[in-house]
This record gives sequence, structure tokens and C-alpha cells, in this order.
Amino acid sequence: MKRTLYTGAAIVALSAGIAHAQELVFPVGEGEFNWDSYTAFADSHDLSGETLTVSGPWIGDDKDLVDSVIAYFEEATGAEVEYSGSDSFESELRRASQTGGLPNMAVIPQPGLLADLAASGDVAPLTEEDANWIAENYAAGPSWVDLATSMNEQAGGEALNGFFYKVDVKSLVWYSPAVFDELGYEIPTTMEELIALSDQAVEDGFNPWCIGLGSGDATGWPATDWVEDIMLRTQPLSTYDAWVSNEMPFTDPAVVNAIETFGSFALNEEYTGMSGAEVVSTDFRDSPDGVFTLPPSCLMHRQASFIPTFFPEDADFDFFYFPSFESEDLGNPVLGAGTVWAITDDNDAARAMIDFLKTPISHELWMAQSGFLTPHSGVNTELYADDTLKGMGEILLSATSFRFDASDLMPSEVGAGAFWTGMVEYLRTGDAEGEAASIQAAWDAIK
Repeated sequence: MKRTLYTGAAIVALSAGIAHAQELVFPVGEGEFNWDSYTAFADSHDLSGETLTVSGPWIGDDKDLVDSVIAYFEEATGAEVEYSGSDSFESELRRASQTGGLPNMAVIPQPGLLADLAASGDVAPLTEEDANWIAENYAAGPSWVDLATSMNEQAGGEALNGFFYKVDVKSLVWYSPAVFDELGYEIPTTMEELIALSDQAVEDGFNPWCIGLGSGDATGWPATDWVEDIMLRTQPLSTYDAWVSNEMPFTDPAVVNAIETFGSFALNEEYTGMSGAEVVSTDFRDSPDGVFTLPPSCLMHRQASFIPTFFPEDADFDFFYFPSFESEDLGNPVLGAGTVWAITDDNDAARAMIDFLKTPISHELWMAQSGFLTPHSGVNTELYADDTLKGMGEILLSATSFRFDASDLMPSEVGAGAFWTGMVEYLRTGDAEGEAASIQAAWDAIK
């Protein structure tokens, strides 16, 4: 894949066609979009005169982008959609669930919030047909069903509570292709090969890894991502899920092993060129800079899809999938995040929106603009706005399973508290069992 930053470049010129809310960004029928899916949807849905209210976290440019997709739903159905975004969306939605005034649909970034709303009777369950469609048409489809399934008061039991749309990927390793080419290094496809490459780099006189945990009051969170990715590569999904919910304690050997495996990278001074304390004090935004110095002071950086924002302007970079252990035979799991559409005040237009989100066109319209990834296996991946997005999209489509960032799913006292600080202390003490016990104590205190 080529090294390109998100450009947001449109593939075709703006259309003069008018939708109910705004101009259509791409003329219907033009370009390599799946217009057949749009036509079929339009032919089967007439919602003239109906209104759909949607609330979500997207504001600014993201609001403009989701509005550009919604315009096609309006054009196809005759419905009017009112989308409102807020950076205080979670608290506002929780308040609305208690006082009334929920929108027809909510776009929710946290599966935990979705589960809470479903348990309190504020989410209308989706259908078995919807669940089957997701399982069959999304890469790692059962994972997406599992992530959105929990107890639903309206259903009287477990149900599918939402539809994932727009995903982020964290299981990535960033590097300089020019440096790899100069050293004759090949991209590793297994964790065993990645470790062997790291050892080879040390023999060649390089520190293979750039790692930094510094993030102000949030210092330590980059380490939790490492541990989560390693958990997915050393344990079955059921074990990961039990860890997230604390049905399996932090002190379990499986978790301690994941922490120590992280330590085999971050506490290895030959790998980082730093002590554990120095890794802690290095700001995560600055930590990949060494990849782009001449000579490089480090060669690889594991981080989520947003990190190029902090690269030097002239950086020549690429990325590869943070690989799985061949010896564990656990497939190709992907760690990340995403947004899920839920029906919080049921009506025909909301059900039609779920049908719209199943169409390839509803994904391709955002893909072709900026900052959108999808596990939908029916999309034309050539429509991604740039090669970086296309490469990440291919990783999503190759995933055998997907799981959310564990710390985001845990209670804030743990996920954004004890887990962060425990990883900081681990890099200072090297005591994985002791720090796991301290994190478990935080869990125990809130039970």
C-alpha cells in the first residue's frame, strides 16, 4: 500500500441534484458505486411525510459527512431526517433515557452504553433476520453480532440491540518503508516473525520499537492497548470477554501472561533504547518520531489509525497488521472501536434506516470521502478515499474476529483508572502479578 495521509478527496465532482436536506455529493448512477443497492432500497421503501430523529457523537466535519450519507436515505425514501450531534452525547442520551425525549435512533460509540440502555428498556431489539444478515455480510460477522447483543428489557431476554457502522482499527504497526528497504527487512506475517525481526534489528544495531505511555492525566493508556491486542492473540474470544466483564479476574495467569508479553517489548532496553521509566515519561505523540530520523532511533511503532496526525509533515510511512501468534492458532483478531446505530424510539423510518445501513452504497458514500472504515464485505474497496484507508479496510475484511478496546468497556474506575496506572507502575516495577492484583482490587471495590 502507498503511504498517504487522509486527504478527504472526493472521487467525482459534486452533484447538482437536490436531496431533502442538502445536495447529493455524488450523482446517482455515476462512478463505481453500488447504485443497484441504492435503487433496490429506494424501490422498496416509501416513507414520504415521515420524520426520523437521530442523535450521535459526530460534530463538525463528521456531522457534514454523516449528513451527506443521510441525504441519500432522504432522497430514496421521501423521509426527513433530523440529525443532531454533540460532544456531550453520552450524558445527554443517558439524561434523555431518564426524563424522556429520546430520539428515534442513537449512534452510540460505546457497547457498554448500548447494553445499559437496552437493559433499561430504552432500545428496541433488532430482528433475527438482521443478526443473520450481519453474520453473513460483515467480515468476522459473528463478532459484530456478539458485540451488540445483550439483555434487552423490551425483548424479555438477550437480543441484538444495534447495527455497527463506521469502525476504527488499532491493531497496526507503523514503519518507514525506505528504512525497511535499506535494511532488507520483510513485513512479518506472524508474531513469531515480528519477534525475530525485532531481534534481527538489535543485532543490526537498531532499537526496533518506539513506545511511549505519556498522555498527561491519561498516561498509561497506550500500554492497555498493547495488553488487549496480546490477549486477543494468546486467548480465545470467550476468555477476552470474561476478562472484560471481570468474570475472569485480572490476576488470572492469562492476563498476567499478556502483561508480561507486553513487558517483553516495553521493558526490553535493547528493543526500546530506554528504561521502563523513560518509556512511561515519553509522550505517546512524540514516541514514533524516531522512525523518521536519520539514522532512525527506532523502527516500529504499534498504534491505532489516528497516529499519522502526529507524524512529521514529510514522513514517509506505511503500516502492517499487528500479527497473531501462528503457534496459538487463534486466527487474525482485530482490536478497535466503532459506532452502533440503535433504535431508541421505534418507528418505520428507523427500521428502514437499518435496512439502508445494510446496503453497500450507504458505506461507499462515506468511504469515498474521508475517515471511514467498514467490515461490509459487499463494498467496492477501490472507493476508499486514499490508500491508507484502503489498507486498513483490507485488514478489517481479513479479520477473523473483532473486539472492542477492553479498557473502554470496563468501568471508568478500572479501564480509565487502575488499568492505566497499573501499567505505568508495571514498567517501573516489572511486577506483573503485583500490578494485576492492584487492578483487581479496583474492580473489587466497585462490585
